[in-house]
Amino acid sequence: MIAFIIRRLLQTVIVLFMVTLIVFSILQVLPGDPARTLLGPEASPEQVEQIREDLGLNRPLPVQYITWVEHAVQGDLGKSIAIKEDVTKIIGEHLPKTIYISILSMVLAILIGVPAGIIAAIRRGGKIDSLISVVSNFGMAVPAFWLAVLCIYFFSLKLGWFPVQGYTSPFEDFWLSIKQVIMPVICLAFAALASFARQTRSAMLEVIMQDFTRTARSKGLKENAIIIRHTLKNAIIPVITLIGLQVRNVVGSTIFVEQVFNIPGMGRLVVQSVFNQDFVVVQGCVLVIAIIVALTNLLIDISYGYADPRIRIK
Repeated sequence: MIAFIIRRLLQTVIVLFMVTLIVFSILQVLPGDPARTLLGPEASPEQVEQIREDLGLNRPLPVQYITWVEHAVQGDLGKSIAIKEDVTKIIGEHLPKTIYISILSMVLAILIGVPAGIIAAIRRGGKIDSLISVVSNFGMAVPAFWLAVLCIYFFSLKLGWFPVQGYTSPFEDFWLSIKQVIMPVICLAFAALASFARQTRSAMLEVIMQDFTRTARSKGLKENAIIIRHTLKNAIIPVITLIGLQVRNVVGSTIFVEQVFNIPGMGRLVVQSVFNQDFVVVQGCVLVIAIIVALTNLLIDISYGYADPRIRIK
């Protein structure tokens, strides 16, 4: 198991290296000059050149990349071009909000999606199975931002159940915080919920047809015991892998959902930084998001190895 974990750690390091290289390269070729954006269109060429020198933008790209990575490893992600604050501090103020709604979304998706898939597999061909399949197909097809607009229209403007936008920390006002995050959490969780339901249903149907399931029935075990102790234990393995993939999708969807609901999280920060051509903040945000997703996938891989010992050998 230790060798398995070491291999996954090395793969994670390689992925993070590739992410930093790609992000740095892409941001360098984007149109616009951050120094010109910072000083305004009436700045003289001498002033622009001075700012470029202060920011290190006049250095060769390999030198800029190495310097950025060295500082990032030490926790220094640079200083924002637009608001003149440390990027680490800015991210520290926005990241908890995104983590909060993302965790709630994943928990909701797992708690509803996995049992729905189990029920659909047990009631295969029935009305409940058909309903869950239709809802799952709809959930995987509908965009998160479009669902967010629908939620605002019906539940806020028409029914008045929830606030239209905003964010309040649960430590300041718990009930107001819950009301404000219900719609964003549903919008983020819907696609993941649908994926979990479909994957669980498919895995359950495949395991139900295996010989050990028929043997358990022939021994006279109750159906609930067969489902929980035998079928679900083997069918849940692919779902564990899917959790890692859905974390990436949920975090990516926060860019749209936070914009619609005016939540000051990482997604909204990235969008604002792109419009402001604040490439230092964008680099820092993408790096932090990549680290979170990579570490999540690492934990999923390790748990997958514990759930299925054959994976460790491979």
